[in-house]
Amino acid sequence: VLIIYLYQNPPPTPPRTDQQPNTVNLLEPCRSCSHTLGDHVTHLENVSEEEMNRLLGIVLDVEYLYTCVHKEEDADTKQVYFSLFKGVNNFVQYKFSHLPSKERQTIVELAKMFLNQINYWQLETPSQRRQRAPADDAAGYKVNYTRWLCYCNVPQFCDSLPRYEMTQIFGRTLLGSVFTVMRKQLLEQARQEKDTLPPEKRTLILTHFPKFLSMLEEEVYSHSSPIWSEDFLVGSTGGQIQIHTGGQKRKPSEPIPHDETKKLRIVGDIPMELINEVMATITDPTSMLGPETSLLSAHSARDEAARLEERRGVIEFHVIGNSLNQKPNKRILMWLVGLQNVFSHQLPRMPKEYITRLVFDPKHKTLSLIKDGRVIGGICFRMFPSQGFTEIVFCAVTSNEQVKGYGTHLMNHLKEYHIKHDILNFLTYADEYAIGYFKKQGFSKDIKVPKAKYLGYIKDYEGATLMGCELNPSIPYTEFSVIIKKQKEIIKKLIERKQAQIRKVYPGLSCFKEGVITSCCDPRKELKDPDQLYSTLKTILQHVKSHQNAWPFMEPVKKTEAPGYYQVIRFPMDLKTMSERLKSRYYTTRKLFMADMQRIFTNCREYNPPESQYYKCANLLEKVFYTKIKEAGLIEK
Repeated sequence: VLIIYLYQNPPPTPPRTDQQPNTVNLLEPCRSCSHTLGDHVTHLENVSEEEMNRLLGIVLDVEYLYTCVHKEEDADTKQVYFSLFKGVNNFVQYKFSHLPSKERQTIVELAKMFLNQINYWQLETPSQRRQRAPADDAAGYKVNYTRWLCYCNVPQFCDSLPRYEMTQIFGRTLLGSVFTVMRKQLLEQARQEKDTLPPEKRTLILTHFPKFLSMLEEEVYSHSSPIWSEDFLVGSTGGQIQIHTGGQKRKPSEPIPHDETKKLRIVGDIPMELINEVMATITDPTSMLGPETSLLSAHSARDEAARLEERRGVIEFHVIGNSLNQKPNKRILMWLVGLQNVFSHQLPRMPKEYITRLVFDPKHKTLSLIKDGRVIGGICFRMFPSQGFTEIVFCAVTSNEQVKGYGTHLMNHLKEYHIKHDILNFLTYADEYAIGYFKKQGFSKDIKVPKAKYLGYIKDYEGATLMGCELNPSIPYTEFSVIIKKQKEIIKKLIERKQAQIRKVYPGLSCFKEGVITSCCDPRKELKDPDQLYSTLKTILQHVKSHQNAWPFMEPVKKTEAPGYYQVIRFPMDLKTMSERLKSRYYTTRKLFMADMQRIFTNCREYNPPESQYYKCANLLEKVFYTKIKEAGLIEK
């Protein structure tokens, strides 16, 4: 009732928060109804502590909504402050169930990406929509917008209200009203961020995603599309395709599935068999990184000491926070008080009241560092899952426990905690004394999170520098220095092996024993006549170019047709370039010619999946090429 009243009757100015609260006398009259204040709380005398905490949580949410009322400028939002998932899932089944499993999985990834974008999409207000599209159904959109505010948007910052995913509670009507604008903004965002995307994602988003959206648009606005039917069935074209937008988290002890570890094979990679063989020879677990990397070595040593203490049980890490929904745990409350003391002593510029308010705020959590049962450090943070980042508010270790690697290990634990919760960006305001620490932990002033995502969410501090850190979900941060050390040892062993091969002394040529060169070893017989070589190579090249499977390789790959190709393929080659090289007499030996042709096939298999037609063309054309090489006598049959 209070929430509705505040929305319908917002007072002219928000309350002053800088004034000290007065002591409340329950015998004083209420300003609204003239009853004593005590009459308004007598029904709470026998209420349980748990219920009281729940009510207090609602009060906090009301206060937050009250502030939102005065910040919000749009009148429709101020007044209110059939599932998509099923439709998109049916669309994937309807259009793509006939594809091979690997190609179908690509479509599933695109659908997951689209559904995830919907769940955190900010709808335009009804008044903005009226200005953009005055002919649309304004009343219907306003109903959907109201429901979205109440069930999806406001519950993100009001814990007492249940939150629902947009894809689970809305359907075709909402998708139809937002799809055109959403499609345009998604594609524009993809073009703006293309340089920051990894190669495999760049191809998926820039090449496949636009086509996926176009096909989905046809079904969204088609009156005869079957994907919205309650009785939709896949039929005989394929089985059910399940799309999960929020997968289960992997426990630290569980191995990473094969699909997660799969990456692009790079030409020159060391075979895994050789790595395992070298690993078996590394017997010294204490070997350090080496003098040439003194900075990394020192960093590693500090982190290693903290990690060993954690293994021995000397220190512990716990993510804790205050709660209004659960009965307070005495130990956690003691740790929170300890954290408040550590932050107050180590951050003297911060008002103690401000530190206390954030440490005990239910929306903030703290990763605490415990040694001998007492708090010696911690990182206070607030997660914004809908915006894709976490704000680090305070970070400190008590002065007599510093320079032991605790700060690095603390941050590494925080990174792994956020990877498990699918949040891969940190933001923080660092003063001049903290910038150095954050730089060592991978933070920089180059913020990867779009400004629109964090503006209005993160707390602003005067005189501080905004820094960000992007996490890599493939890195086990708490074991990172151990991995680096192991990699260094592997490289050292591989170098030793290579050096041993170089030092090997081979026997001399026996043909020189008599002081003459026998005719069977005459090197001039091994050399081809330049004109004869040119003629032979030209015939082979013409035969390859005229083959029916040569069409993908006739000219250099265009960036517009294969986005990210030149980030994956470092040394491109094609039949047109080979023709130009042959004409300029570049191929002075058969090996140069064969190397360029082989590069065409290798590059194709490197960039394209095995089931693609390009991959198959490369395999077939390679057989044709080597058949002609053998027929010309350039290699043994």
